[in-house]
Amino acid sequence: MTVRIATHNAYERGLAQLQQRQSELARLQEQLTTGKRVARASDDPAAAARAERALATETRLDAEQRALDASRSLLTQGESALGVAGELLLQARDLVVQAGNASYSDRERADLAQALRGLREQMLAVANRGDGAGAWLFGGLGSDPPPLADGAGGVSFVGDPGQTQAAGPDALPLSLDGGEIWLQARDPATGADDLSVFAVLDRLADELATTGRSGDEISATVATGLAEIDAVHDHLLMHRARVGQTLQRIDGAQDRVWDQTLAAQAERAAAEDLDMVQAISEFQSRQTGYDAALKAYAQVQRMSLLQYLNP
Repeated sequence: MTVRIATHNAYERGLAQLQQRQSELARLQEQLTTGKRVARASDDPAAAARAERALATETRLDAEQRALDASRSLLTQGESALGVAGELLLQARDLVVQAGNASYSDRERADLAQALRGLREQMLAVANRGDGAGAWLFGGLGSDPPPLADGAGGVSFVGDPGQTQAAGPDALPLSLDGGEIWLQARDPATGADDLSVFAVLDRLADELATTGRSGDEISATVATGLAEIDAVHDHLLMHRARVGQTLQRIDGAQDRVWDQTLAAQAERAAAEDLDMVQAISEFQSRQTGYDAALKAYAQVQRMSLLQYLNP
């Protein structure tokens, strides 16, 4: 009876096991190098889906963050511009009070009128400030030229009324309505919301520059002018307060976005990041096993029948 000792299959199985162990070591080494447990969907489909959802949330929140930054920049500049305008109106008020001095001559009141015109030009420059991104702070829904145009009939708003808003759940403004802010204060005489800060300064400057007016006429100009300046000043203060309230809303929205971003980052990390301590321990264990398997395979290879038949 002939006994055949076949070692080929045993060698093939041993080699396959070695290749499998080597593949597992390579996978663990890749994970240790990248710090990621899930590098591709096939590594863990469920975890990969969780990580993808978290990444989509981070992307959405990043867009919201950019909208918050844009709105904050616009409103901070708008609040500053309204503050400057308020200071200019206080200076104009001081000039009007001086004009009521009975000892002033026509020439001195004309000088005050010229100073008012200078303040009016500064006010117009403030109203037509850019936002630093190619648009206008007070451009409303949009305006290619400066939104406040100075013409023969006075200053008019040439933009589209309203304000643009950033996309997102908070609907934050990306522009301010220049027509409403600069041209629609409450008229103390009529109660209508049609009092223009520029019209007030223009009328005061014209009347103060007119010579030969009586003391009563000058007193009436001063009284009416002070009432109108106070009205437009209060109007600007109201809009400045609204801007401040919106900035507070942005701070609250910022906290929400930060919290949600941290939660999404934590969710993505939990889904795909590697436990380094566990991975290093597993790598060392598998490396030890692989070394042992290599030695065993080498020993088995030397146990060939031919080696015994041909010592």
